[in-house]
Amino acid sequence: MKITLLEPFYAGSHAVWVDEFVRCSRHDIEVLKLGGRHWKWRMHGAAVTLARRYLAGTFEPDLLLATDMLDLTVFLALTRQKTARLPVAIYFHENQLTYPWSPDDRDPAQQRDAHYGFINYASALAADAVLFNSRYHLESFLGELPRFLRSFPDHNELNTLPAIAEKCSVLPVGMDLKRLDAFRPPSRPEHDRSPLILWNHRWEYDKNPEEFFEALYRLQDEGLCFDVAILGESFGGSSPHFAEARQRLGKRVVHFGYAEDFADYAAWLWRADLLPVHSLHDFFGVSVVQAMHCNCVPLLPNRLAYPEHVPEDERERFFYTDFEDLVRRMRNLLKNPDPGPGPEPHSFVARYDWEHMAPRYDALLEELVLEQKR
Repeated sequence: MKITLLEPFYAGSHAVWVDEFVRCSRHDIEVLKLGGRHWKWRMHGAAVTLARRYLAGTFEPDLLLATDMLDLTVFLALTRQKTARLPVAIYFHENQLTYPWSPDDRDPAQQRDAHYGFINYASALAADAVLFNSRYHLESFLGELPRFLRSFPDHNELNTLPAIAEKCSVLPVGMDLKRLDAFRPPSRPEHDRSPLILWNHRWEYDKNPEEFFEALYRLQDEGLCFDVAILGESFGGSSPHFAEARQRLGKRVVHFGYAEDFADYAAWLWRADLLPVHSLHDFFGVSVVQAMHCNCVPLLPNRLAYPEHVPEDERERFFYTDFEDLVRRMRNLLKNPDPGPGPEPHSFVARYDWEHMAPRYDALLEELVLEQKR
């Protein structure tokens, strides 16, 4: 089967997902992509550029697979002479209805933010299958749509929502977790060193670095021994909390900044003992799953997509209720870095490896093509 994959924002985890799916799928996949920058312009203009490239090509797919930053309605309108009879799926890594806007972005104050959410809504309406990376993501998107549509002055089209819901399903992110195994040490280091706390997320407001560092300052003031490795990608205008933390935590900071080399990144994940997660937003949590695969003990808020990564009967060991409960759990684990009896974290997330996910992706997309032919 032939698939054309349309990726307007080819960067970071989106690019990794594209490349790994192409490599692991049994199907023949053509990728049409644009660089991962200027996300607002990509949501407006990428459909025109990718439509032009599609029409100029000779690849004849059986199915189109787009991602959420494409205005699918514009793409399909411009390519209708070649795509009118093709089944179309859209994969939502994020959506602009429930993604938290940066406090520094001027669009919400000027009521320009709704347009990006409307692109997501219209794209979901136009697709034959709407795929989300987590149950939380699916439910939050569908849950927000009624309020979103009612915010417009008339012709709110609430009657379209059941049709969208009927097309929605969960397809978790496939990940090359086995790649991390190549850097696994022969045995976990003995705890004759300070426990290592890990940050491996983007340096942005929605990952809530302020609360993360506040917990570390509390534990430092109590005289507890720990080191911290601060990884993850930073962007222009990243939160000032990181520079402050480097100064206040001093020699406890054993790594500060993006790990340019994957081997270095993997080594830190295998070395780390504790992953306190404070995020205000996560539709899936790739960095969390990677750390869990390396048996770094997660401390997770009981919300967002995180409960989907841990079986219900194991959540008591890894989920906290509020900030004070988090600090208490961190304190206990720094004194005794053992979350208690039970399976190790890697066993919860092994199912996300492409070994298991690629057959699911392939089968779902094959079924869409078969349905179109019936």
